Amino acid sequence: MKLPVKTVQRLSKYRRLLLKYRYLSKPYIFSHDLARLFNLNPVQVRRDLMLIGASGNNRNGYNINELIDLISDKIDIKNCKNIAIIGMGKMGQAILNYVTEEEKHLNIVAVFDIDSHKVNKTFEDIVCYDIRKISEIVRKKNILIGIITVPSDYAVSISNILIESGIKGILNFTSVHLDLPENIYLKEFDIITFFDEIAFFIK
Repeated sequence: MKLPVKTVQRLSKYRRLLLKYRYLSKPYIFSHDLARLFNLNPVQVRRDLMLIGASGNNRNGYNINELIDLISDKIDIKNCKNIAIIGMGKMGQAILNYVTEEEKHLNIVAVFDIDSHKVNKTFEDIVCYDIRKISEIVRKKNILIGIITVPSDYAVSISNILIESGIKGILNFTSVHLDLPENIYLKEFDIITFFDEIAFFIK
């Protein structure tokens, strides 16, 4: 069964939290406790867990280790999809550092930049390639997901190169909206828009 986008997002958040508690002597959690930690309605949490076939009991709640395994089975890619970061400025390096330290199930296999001082060097043991080699490396390493952190002026051209190279999903960290084909899964993270939203609602 295909899960709703919001459900997948919440399941990912549940798992990250649960991983911190998996080594407790009694690794169990109730849905209302999970809901409280994420400021959600317990009914929503139970609905999410029901969609993946999770079952708890009134006495102990949900077994944390079993829940982690079940979430992983439902939302992780069976054969880990390779990821590339395009743009190794501060944002690109921060994303790489976070993913390699915190998200072991994600597989970043290449990074790209135009700066000759970064090309052919390694970041977290991952080689930084010249940005002109995107097509070659994407195909060679079977990369299906691209993370764009280049200056905004280059976002559209980079996305076009990625798509032509066989990329199936793009995470866009620039402020430029990308108009992509329907068969490309796009997520855009525009930090300025998020700040404007927060500023508006705290007035």
